[in-house]
Amino acid sequence: MRNWATVILLLAAATLCGAALDPYVTLTSQAMVYVLVIVIAAYKLDWVPSALCAVGAVTALNFFFVPPRWTFEVDSQEHLIVLAVMLVVSLVISRLATGMRRESGRAAISEQRARQLQALATALAMAEDVSGIAALGQHALDAEFAGPNQMVMAGGQPTSGIDAGSQDALPEGALDGLRSCMAESAVLGPGTGRWPGLNAWYLPLGDQPQVMGAACVRPALAADVDGREHAQALCALLGQALWRVRLAATVQAAHIEAQRQQLQSTFLAAVSHDLRTPLASIVGAASSLQTQRDKLSQAEQNRLLGSIASEASYLATLTDNTLQLVRLTSLQQALRRDWESLEEIVGAVLARLRQGDPGRRIKSKVPAGLPLVKADPVLLAQLISNLLDNALTYSPGDIDLVVGASGHGVTIAVKDRGPGIADADLAIIFEPYQRGDKSGPRGARGAGLGLALCRAIALAHGGSLTVQRRHAGGSNFTVSLPLTEPQPHPEVP
Repeated sequence: MRNWATVILLLAAATLCGAALDPYVTLTSQAMVYVLVIVIAAYKLDWVPSALCAVGAVTALNFFFVPPRWTFEVDSQEHLIVLAVMLVVSLVISRLATGMRRESGRAAISEQRARQLQALATALAMAEDVSGIAALGQHALDAEFAGPNQMVMAGGQPTSGIDAGSQDALPEGALDGLRSCMAESAVLGPGTGRWPGLNAWYLPLGDQPQVMGAACVRPALAADVDGREHAQALCALLGQALWRVRLAATVQAAHIEAQRQQLQSTFLAAVSHDLRTPLASIVGAASSLQTQRDKLSQAEQNRLLGSIASEASYLATLTDNTLQLVRLTSLQQALRRDWESLEEIVGAVLARLRQGDPGRRIKSKVPAGLPLVKADPVLLAQLISNLLDNALTYSPGDIDLVVGASGHGVTIAVKDRGPGIADADLAIIFEPYQRGDKSGPRGARGAGLGLALCRAIALAHGGSLTVQRRHAGGSNFTVSLPLTEPQPHPEVP
């Protein structure tokens, strides 16, 4: 209705303008006024209204200004030719203007869609998981198509079927179309030659054999080829991003499995090497006591029993460190952490270690009122115990155990005055089976698992373990544990 009103107003304005100019201009000039109106109509209106405006302009010119006036008769062949040429020119102008406007609109839409594809590709490059890609894809489809639009992901491996969690919100009939779309890896729906009776387009996310899901897009018009191709381009980008994420996850899983296998092989080789000597000592001492006890003096018997106890203690420590390191590096189970008091954990460790430290070389500084930490108390005690054991073994002097707290976390520092760690060993001191004790006391031994386990325990608690050389000699091992959760409220009795 608005278009027809515009046509009437334009013709009326041209007629009034021609009437006003009638005493001063010729018929040709009046015809140009109508041509101007025709051009305006062609620029503003669709093809049918603009064509009718052209016919109406020729008719009005004939009726109001071509002699004899106020009739549809034409008394001059020249005037008839003018009217005929004007009609043809007007229709051509209308047709060309309409086509130009249509192509201009298509160009604008194409530019907008190209920008959308570019923005989507940039956003997908930053996405790191399937849910983020799905959200970006849903937003892109909803921004371009009125909908309702749905996306589903492939369950398990590509083309293995629709994920069960993606089927909940699907309307009736859509599930079959999505499954067929994924199975055939082809677009279904109007204008595709496949299932033309559907009321939506069904597009695969990716190509065979990497179809990562499917999308249902509405409205779907058979004549809207550009819209269907744009939907296919969107789904191709989404399929590539989903395949990239799944491939990265597969590579990461393979890398973790390779690391686990390598770690297990290393553990097996180390255990077979490090357990052989103490086991041989235990077997030899026990065999001597069993077969020659009557021939051995009491001092010799006590020496053999002490050797058995020492080697068994070493084996127990080595086995415990190995098992704990395997558990922490396997990433297969989470730690069971609870709110613990550092004062109690440190106190229990000191009470055990001081039984073998008659000189009481460990000097502790644990302030009162420390915040609670969310930790596994057994692992945290083992971390502190390993650091203190190393310091007792390699440092002849006093050892400082300093515990502190700040607004962001707590720190546990073990400071000794031993020979320190060489520059070449600083980068590898926390790796399994690496030892920086080349300048340590003779007879000191170990499998090189203690510090590796300490770092694994700190990392498992979200913290870190670092080492620095002290200015006057020795090392400073510092454990930092974050306080990321609010402290629990004390229970009211």
